[in-house]
Amino acid sequence: MSGIEQTMADGEGKHQGYRLKKTVVLVGMMGAGKTAVGRAVAARLGVPFLDSDAEIEAAANLSVPEIFQRDGEAFFRKRESEVIARLLRQERCILSTGGGAFLAESNREMISRDGVSLWLNADLPLLWQRVRHKESRPLLRTPNPYATLAEIYRARVPVYEKADISVTCQPSLSIEAMASRVIAALAEQPDVLENQDA
Repeated sequence: MSGIEQTMADGEGKHQGYRLKKTVVLVGMMGAGKTAVGRAVAARLGVPFLDSDAEIEAAANLSVPEIFQRDGEAFFRKRESEVIARLLRQERCILSTGGGAFLAESNREMISRDGVSLWLNADLPLLWQRVRHKESRPLLRTPNPYATLAEIYRARVPVYEKADISVTCQPSLSIEAMASRVIAALAEQPDVLENQDA
């Protein structure tokens, strides 16, 4: 464990010693922990946590599965890009995105220009363990959801690998421990987190 991880492993309140200089956009598969870990990181750094799916749902007054069903995936992806662009222009924050958001090259370019992308890299067995009992995953409403998840995983990992930063998820790590890993990774980037105590 690095010194940064050690000092933050106990999750002791906000870390005013750091100033976030760019919005951190969490990318990765459904079930990787973008929302849970993102909330923990934002709380530690004392910055807002935003979720692009939640913002879309609030604007449409519909859930993501309902939007998929009513308007189709292409419509959803267009709204998603608009919401991410708007959130990147707001105050610095931790921004969780849907699993498909990073696939669009225009989104990747926008995130790279206005923020920094961080991939929560979880392997297939861990993802399946987390999502298999969830009813809120429209892409997994198929006769064989595991095969569907595996297919999505294989297709998306090469794109997620293009993220600016990668942090590996492990089943044994708590949300707080993952948050410590993420903050440690961000602190290694010279233009993302400024250590005001240094």
